[in-house]
Amino acid sequence: MSPARPPEGAHSLSEGRGRRPKGAPVSALLTDLYQLTMLQAYLDEGLQQPAVFELFVRRLPPERHFLVAAGLEQALDFLENLSFTEAELRWLADQQRFSPRLIDHLAGFRFQGDVDAMPEGTVFFADEPILRVTAPLPQAQLVESRLLNLVHFQTLIASKAARVVLAAPDRLLVDFGMRRAHGEEAALLAARAAWLAGFGGTATAEAGRRFGIPLFGTMAHSFIQAHASEEAAFEAFARAWPKRPTLLVDTYDTEAAVAKLVALAPRLAQEGIQLGGVRLDSGDLAAHARAVRALLDAGGLPRMHIFASGNLDEHRVAALLAQGAPIDGFGVGTALDTSGDVPALDAVYKLEAYAGQPRRKRSEGKATWPGAKQVWRRHDDGGQLLADTLGLVDEPPDSHGGQALLVPVMRGGKRIAPQPTLEAVRRYHDTQRRSLPPALCTLTPGAATFAPVVSDAVRACAAKLDAASSLSRPSVTTARS
Repeated sequence: MSPARPPEGAHSLSEGRGRRPKGAPVSALLTDLYQLTMLQAYLDEGLQQPAVFELFVRRLPPERHFLVAAGLEQALDFLENLSFTEAELRWLADQQRFSPRLIDHLAGFRFQGDVDAMPEGTVFFADEPILRVTAPLPQAQLVESRLLNLVHFQTLIASKAARVVLAAPDRLLVDFGMRRAHGEEAALLAARAAWLAGFGGTATAEAGRRFGIPLFGTMAHSFIQAHASEEAAFEAFARAWPKRPTLLVDTYDTEAAVAKLVALAPRLAQEGIQLGGVRLDSGDLAAHARAVRALLDAGGLPRMHIFASGNLDEHRVAALLAQGAPIDGFGVGTALDTSGDVPALDAVYKLEAYAGQPRRKRSEGKATWPGAKQVWRRHDDGGQLLADTLGLVDEPPDSHGGQALLVPVMRGGKRIAPQPTLEAVRRYHDTQRRSLPPALCTLTPGAATFAPVVSDAVRACAAKLDAASSLSRPSVTTARS
């Protein structure tokens, strides 16, 4: 659900400065202090020419053979709505560290730049920019922290979810992670990212309302414990929710609980209530699933499904299916919403050009490829991913072939087209995931087996900047004198 756009018109101190539009999600002060201190210095120096920043992941962790771009919709919402309220400006002024000129500048601040990005759901790899911002330097700088905050998190979770989908492509997968997510926004955006990446739904009600994600839920152990007996709890819940309810059966003794359900089912059927399934949440899930399936089938309930949860991740899901466990769906919680094995990616947002000139960071272990760049992707005749090329945006497209992955999404601070629906993004990602070669679909950790080819033009640009930097460096004698 996109927030409203900021109001048009003047933003002087006397004309209602900094009125954040209704629905804008967070304070403009949700940023790093150094963005504001740099902004003041840029204004003092007059450094306001166009700058190009690119958001990318430096390297893939061994546990990830690919990543999934996500969070673009929220990033564009942020850019369209970014403004400072009267209270925020007053707080900044009260700090007595910022100049009146900066406060006045922020009073009328609106992002007016251009954005090119990979569509959400795109599979990408290390060093490939997934979002490029072109804007006056102070604007492009100020938005860094929140852009990384939004895009990194959903990319992190979507990439984790995609691995669970690889482990169980033909099973129902449900996000169960809200209660262990790191706050409200994380819970909601994790549900969104997981559904984008192929999950079947979420247990988080607000995510269903906000994003239209299918909702799934059963019951807690407390519901069973609140009743005098398991039979009474099952019967009460089935009558409250008569359309194929799923019942939790491992509060006391799993197999004994299922035997009670088998005995209860005929009586409920006479009332028109058909039981939908059972949920297993503890113990040896494979052994319990086999025993439960046998009990249900023998009791004339072959249509009842078995749903499993409880500290699951892609490895446990894959292991359960490899054991032949007759489980129809999985609830994945903590490991998904926290991306437990890889809780962060090396995502960065770096200056690549300023005032029409390429820029290159040369820090040890953190060097960047200079210039505004594009990623061209080629597939084989069967549609399988073949190669990516990282090139400069002004290189002739024919020199690389394939599809340009970064596309225009914002011009002059406004979207150039409506965002695709989340369902459309989900379908697009499905085609992306299916295009992966088998070597990238393994769950086994290991060194990355796929990386973009860096074009000769990018390498030549880097070499030229390095040579110029070496020539401008003072000699040892001069430096010591």
